[in-house]
Amino acid sequence: MADLLEQVVAEIQKLPADQRDAIAARILTDLKDDQAWTERFEATTDEQWDRLAEAARKEIAAGDTVPLDDVFPVNQSQQ
Repeated sequence: MADLLEQVVAEIQKLPADQRDAIAARILTDLKDDQAWTERFEATTDEQWDRLAEAARKEIAAGDTVPLDDVFPVNQSQQ
């Protein structure tokens, strides 16, 4: 087991059973979700990616999008 994972497991084992179960359930849910997304991406054809890209280009051209910087403003301290 990786050192970091061993540290996490050691810390989780110190918690009450209900908290350990909640954390374990969350991790299992996240792992299943990641696997589902991986399977969907791997199953996506080039034609599907092309259609998605074309739809995005049309939305941009129609002005139906919001600039990313408006959604996630750059923190001035990070510049």
